[in-house]
Amino acid sequence: MALGLALVAVFAASAQTDARPKRRLPPGTGTANPSALVAEEIAFARLAREKGQWKAFREFADDTAIMFVPQEVQAQDWLKKQADPAAPVQWEPHQVWMSCDGTLGVTKGAWQRPDGSVGWYTTIWQRQKKGEYRWVLDHGDTLPSALPEPDMLTARVAKCGRRPDAPPPGTPPADARTFTGGNSLDGTLRWHVTVMSANDARTVSVQLWNGTQFDTIVEDKVTPQG
Repeated sequence: MALGLALVAVFAASAQTDARPKRRLPPGTGTANPSALVAEEIAFARLAREKGQWKAFREFADDTAIMFVPQEVQAQDWLKKQADPAAPVQWEPHQVWMSCDGTLGVTKGAWQRPDGSVGWYTTIWQRQKKGEYRWVLDHGDTLPSALPEPDMLTARVAKCGRRPDAPPPGTPPADARTFTGGNSLDGTLRWHVTVMSANDARTVSVQLWNGTQFDTIVEDKVTPQG
């Protein structure tokens, strides 16, 4: 990873401070650990380099995961049919967000292919029963030039406290083919994806609880070419 393991400890300390448990909060509140999510990203990218790109995607995907190729597909069904490319895509996270209870997280960053093409990605991660994270949504697109590499990773954790209401993200558009999403167990981080029937245009939206309302932290819009 271009940003290095050393940076993990730097932002993890401040993130943990923001997520420090308070008295009389529900069990699990304040257990967010963004460094654990970055560690999963590092392991994910390393496995892609050492064992194959699609093998790594399979091993780190949740059974319900969705990805875009460019149409949306059930990731495990699609991935098991793919042969690994000779050289894998490389990527590095620039930003990390996490629910107060640590059950859901988001990473956003840059990728590069061996052919020189570059782009951005957003990945949504869900904590499993044994504590590890697996991705439930992988989304991205190409760019004409590489994203500037930040001096360090940035992390933000949802505000801990009274559990906010986390209703479904509204009514899907009449011409939407896909409209799905989810939220952390404590309701402090939520996401949804909409894919339109006519042109496969998709929107991925993520909101983080700030203590009084939800802030939109990701609003990715992509219209596939061709």
